[in-house]
Amino acid sequence: MKYKYILFDLDGTVSQSAEGIRASLEYSLSCLGVEPPDLDDYTKYIGPPLLDTFRNLCGLDEEDADRGAEIYRGYYNEHGKHMNRAYDGVRELLTALKDLGAKTAVCTSKYEPHAAEILEILGLRDMFNAVCGSNIDGSRKDKKDLIPYAVRSLGGMFPQDAKNAVMLGDTWFDAQGARLCGVDFIGVTYGYGSLEAMRGQGAEVFADSPEELLALLE
Repeated sequence: MKYKYILFDLDGTVSQSAEGIRASLEYSLSCLGVEPPDLDDYTKYIGPPLLDTFRNLCGLDEEDADRGAEIYRGYYNEHGKHMNRAYDGVRELLTALKDLGAKTAVCTSKYEPHAAEILEILGLRDMFNAVCGSNIDGSRKDKKDLIPYAVRSLGGMFPQDAKNAVMLGDTWFDAQGARLCGVDFIGVTYGYGSLEAMRGQGAEVFADSPEELLALLE
């Protein structure tokens, strides 16, 4: 194996999650009496931290963004998370990595307990050694903070083990976090992100499918 620690973004890399995320955003904004922005472009809100979406995409102030995130999490936990589906080939990829002895973690800006619940719904929780996400107060939401946390959760040291880790993701947010942390990055083109945006953060290696990911990781 080229890497000892393999970190997976969740939305757009492991899970097809757009339907549930969009429904939860629309519901929370309706509760606040806010007209939703155009949500057809998933790249604008799948990947970045939730609070950033409410502030930057939806134009909410701090108080309303916090309230929106609270409503979102409640609706997502009850309804949105059940709309998730695993990408074809992900289970086979994870099985192969497990057989090869790699340590794997989900590394997502999503609230950590929700990420674990989604993996349970997908039937993939036992395929990962760790699930690493943000805290309820919105802290540890950036990939530059999540990547060291994930490596340490897998038993590694950071930054000493940066060269032994790789981040897999579909957005510029994932690529940026990897660049800032000094770990390798492999972008997936089957998710919700933009190839150009990932390249803008220095990404050079891409996979069009989970099968291609395995070939790049072996």
